[in-house]
Amino acid sequence: MRVAILSDVHGNLRGLDACLADLASQGGADVIVAAGDLCMDGPKPRSVLKRLRDIGAKCLRGNTDRYIAIEPIESFGGEEREGILWQREQLGPEWLGWLAALPTTLQFGRHDNALVVTHANPKNDDEHVWPDAPEDQLERLFGDVQAAAIAFGHLHVPYVRAWRGKLLVNVSSAGLPKDGDERAHYAILTDRPGGWEAKSRRVDFDLERTVRDYKKSEMPHLDKRIGVLRRHRYKTLGAVIP
Repeated sequence: MRVAILSDVHGNLRGLDACLADLASQGGADVIVAAGDLCMDGPKPRSVLKRLRDIGAKCLRGNTDRYIAIEPIESFGGEEREGILWQREQLGPEWLGWLAALPTTLQFGRHDNALVVTHANPKNDDEHVWPDAPEDQLERLFGDVQAAAIAFGHLHVPYVRAWRGKLLVNVSSAGLPKDGDERAHYAILTDRPGGWEAKSRRVDFDLERTVRDYKKSEMPHLDKRIGVLRRHRYKTLGAVIP
């Protein structure tokens, strides 16, 4: 079985389509999974959801999808509130209902060699798991998960880490890179006799046309959002990523 997993599209249709085109060049997959954070912060949230539905992708709900589709708007303030209201207006009731109904976890493969896919981690949808996460955090989040491999996003930094017989795979972001590399990222996991094999894929997308998409959208706080896209790194990584 071959499972393509992308996450954190964040309304970037060009990044998503670039990943899908690359996947086709790699021979495709039996299943395509979109692991959450599909809309927030990007200019084409509705188009992204339609594309994922049209290709038959299995989708998960991430933390920002929960903000958009489930949480009361009174829970948010300032820029975040304005961004969520804009996303809700773009999506409309039908897509908001679709987003709210998404599961938070999917499982593939045999019980003794299962692949679990989630957004941030198996316990919650908003806690980052960094590549050097300490033992106590890994134990708390992954220790009792019955799986040979666990794939997730949320943190826009790709990595593969072996831990206590489990393969932890961060598939990073297909639409909003933040690890110092401006390319989109997704992963292909293949069920092999000895366990799951992970292939990391970096994909170019047209950054300048994406910036134009942002400007045409008239999203709130455009300059800030475009700045995040162009910087393509977490501010906290500024000291280690040029």
